[in-house]
Amino acid sequence: MPSLNIGKLLGKTAFHRSQTLGYRNGYAIVRRPTVGIGGDRLQFNQLSQAVLDELASKAPVLTYGQPKQAPPADFIPAHVAFDKKVLKFNAYFQEDVPMSTEEQYRIRQVNIYYYLEDDSMSVIEPVVENSGIPQGKLIKRQRLAKNDRGDHYHWKDLNRGINITIYGKTFRVVDCDQFTQVFLESQGIELNPPEKMALDPYTELRKQPLRKYVTPSDFDQLKQFLTFDKQVLRFYAIWDDTDSMYGECRTYIIHYYLMDDTVEIREVHERNDGRDPFPLLMNRQRMPKVLVENAKNFPQCVLEISDQEVLEWYTAKDFIVGKSLTVLGRTFFIYDCDPFTRRYYKEKFGITDLPRIDVNKQEPPPVKQELPPYNGFGLVEDSAQNCFALIPKAPKKDVIKMLVNDNKVLRYLAALESPIPEDKDRRFVFSYFLATDMISIFEPPVRNSGIIGGKYLGRTKVVKPYSTVDNPIYYGPSDFFIGAVIEVFGHRFIILDTDEYVLKYMESNAAQYSPEALASVQKHVRKLEAPASESESKQTEKDPGVQELEALIDTVQNQLKDHSCKDNIREAFQIYDKEASGYVDRDMFFKICESLNVPVDDSLVKELIRMCSHGEGKINYYNFVRGFSN
Repeated sequence: MPSLNIGKLLGKTAFHRSQTLGYRNGYAIVRRPTVGIGGDRLQFNQLSQAVLDELASKAPVLTYGQPKQAPPADFIPAHVAFDKKVLKFNAYFQEDVPMSTEEQYRIRQVNIYYYLEDDSMSVIEPVVENSGIPQGKLIKRQRLAKNDRGDHYHWKDLNRGINITIYGKTFRVVDCDQFTQVFLESQGIELNPPEKMALDPYTELRKQPLRKYVTPSDFDQLKQFLTFDKQVLRFYAIWDDTDSMYGECRTYIIHYYLMDDTVEIREVHERNDGRDPFPLLMNRQRMPKVLVENAKNFPQCVLEISDQEVLEWYTAKDFIVGKSLTVLGRTFFIYDCDPFTRRYYKEKFGITDLPRIDVNKQEPPPVKQELPPYNGFGLVEDSAQNCFALIPKAPKKDVIKMLVNDNKVLRYLAALESPIPEDKDRRFVFSYFLATDMISIFEPPVRNSGIIGGKYLGRTKVVKPYSTVDNPIYYGPSDFFIGAVIEVFGHRFIILDTDEYVLKYMESNAAQYSPEALASVQKHVRKLEAPASESESKQTEKDPGVQELEALIDTVQNQLKDHSCKDNIREAFQIYDKEASGYVDRDMFFKICESLNVPVDDSLVKELIRMCSHGEGKINYYNFVRGFSN
């Protein structure tokens, strides 16, 4: 048993063993102890430096096996790696000029190109216009010899600030472009500082302005003043500024004073033009035409321009009818002059043709207004009003037609043409309003039919099925007759019956209808009146109470002449009289009277129903309806 070091244990109070069991994420794990009894660190759990060095240099061959050699890099040929990569150097060479008194030598600037893909070079001189020297490609692309041993120039031989000799000519390389600088520096070549490009002395001499010799003028200004005193040339011009925002075309008068060659521009004002009445746009002064090169920065706003700043002034020959003139930044177009000006130009300059130019702008032709395609909402006329004005107005109506045909309505009984069996017994009342050419459809309600009656279509114009959207054709009175097929928004209706007013209207306006349409309505009405007149004649012969029935009908008419039930009462009974016999069942009769609010409880109406009753439980609605028609 090893002996304990008493010195180390002095002053210690904890002599327990280290914890070797723990939990992590709910799992029990075993930990190796790092300290012994009393908290002393265990030395045998630490590795020595030699062992650590051995582990660091040891390759994990047994675990992972021998390492694999990396694959060799793909071979890329030079013509692919350096394709379209060119080094550019700026250079110049000196050329002697032996037979010239103005120059002894000439500096010619060139560009040296080095193509990396095949180590070829070319020398090109930029073309200068009107130089008189053949320029362009001096040395075509090729590999250039560097010495007599047959060596060729390489990009390693090129740098800034060096001389290279090509075919006996020495070129001084002064600079290169950015790509060339980056490439050479990436290859480890230290570039020399760039040099300034040498200039051709003769070219710089040509750039200097020529000396001008001004000879004193011998023009006598006093003679000009005395000769042309009070003689003024008058021109009429316009300033067209319509290309700018809020610009306009304004009229001016240009005065040219012959006595001192001064110019004045006056505005032409009109009444109520909304402008301040300033008479002059430009005060009388001499107008410079060409300024000296250095006079562009001359402070004209504070100092007057003298002859030293002006090369040429405006004269009378610059003012020609039909030409433009720029004065103080504004371009005036001269379109006319006065008779004195015409005579002066004819005598002075020999110009005889100075016609007046018409500057009045013709109004562009009106743009044809094209309506957008119809969207299907409302009438075509109402939709088109949105394209005519910002605030649409109702389309104009034929007032005369509305006054003449006011409260005139043509009513028709129609059946729905449908493959559905439930729709075969449905009846509809068409109302055609002559004042507005609109159609409304009403379906009388039938109890226990499963179909809700009432308004089927509100007042509207109905377009014929084969008319175009741009030119719609609406249904008219001539399209309604017995047997006619009316298509309303995809639903087909067949006209079965009409009222008496339709026949009267058709007979009074026979020109609007075809003979076949008029004959169909007349034939149908006679067919309906035939059984009623036959039964009436029989009753007159056999029943002595016919006169009593007629008297009762007259009494009912006088008493119920203002009752609301008289409208559409005949059409309602005809809907259920499919055989057009003039009789309906007693139960159906009272249902119809109840739906139309007929006062069946009235004593006179009860008596009329009794007298119109038939023996087999049917009622003659023809005689009953007569009591409600005036």
